[in-house]
Amino acid sequence: MLRALLLAFLISFLAPLAVSAALYALDGEAAGWRTADRSSAGLLKPAGEQREAVVRVFAARTVRWKGIFATHCWIVLKSQGAGGYTRYDYTAWGEPIRVNGFAADGRWFGRIPDVVFAADGAKAERAIPEIEAAIESYKFRESGDYRAWPGPNSNTFVAAVMAAAPELDAKLPTTAVGKDYPYGGDWLSLTPSKTGFRFTLGGYGGVTVGWFEGLEINVLGAVLGVEFRRPAVNLPGLGRFGFGSAA
Repeated sequence: MLRALLLAFLISFLAPLAVSAALYALDGEAAGWRTADRSSAGLLKPAGEQREAVVRVFAARTVRWKGIFATHCWIVLKSQGAGGYTRYDYTAWGEPIRVNGFAADGRWFGRIPDVVFAADGAKAERAIPEIEAAIESYKFRESGDYRAWPGPNSNTFVAAVMAAAPELDAKLPTTAVGKDYPYGGDWLSLTPSKTGFRFTLGGYGGVTVGWFEGLEINVLGAVLGVEFRRPAVNLPGLGRFGFGSAA
């Protein structure tokens, strides 16, 4: 039984991470991250052409060796009639909550981001005050609060904001290391999508079950999961394989 469990762990967790590491080693963009493109990826209309309110959550592979297993998430807002987008990142350098430090839909050091959540019009307008209030009250906002692992990091920040806004009925990618950090301090809580429950051991491990999240098992930040709502398998480091999009 012990051998079977060890073999299952190696296949389910270490093998996908090894494949992801090999793909990273073959990726020329990963090696040149210092000079990588961070311009707009064209995922948003020019602000002057977008009259309705907008909320977006983006995710892209992070830089250097962390890109083997992790993504970076951020939030973009635009109220109805506003002249521009406002982007919020949580970073390890400068002020932890960085406002408009990069193009709203910019490539993350060469990586084109994926859309995790999108809302326009009335739904976005309802969500924006909740999102802004959650950002303003986020407790890990001082210099030195950021920790890449197990959190609080950029993904912890986005998960906490999503949990505060009922309209943001979505899930972060399983590669968003730090999303399971207990930003509220509770070892048992609702998932950010409010469709299930999350048990976490300080972000170092845990189990999540929810309609949006499916079943996720977290081991030291590496997540193995199965989605039910839109059938898919999530592998550590490699992410989602399944039908449709998780967004």
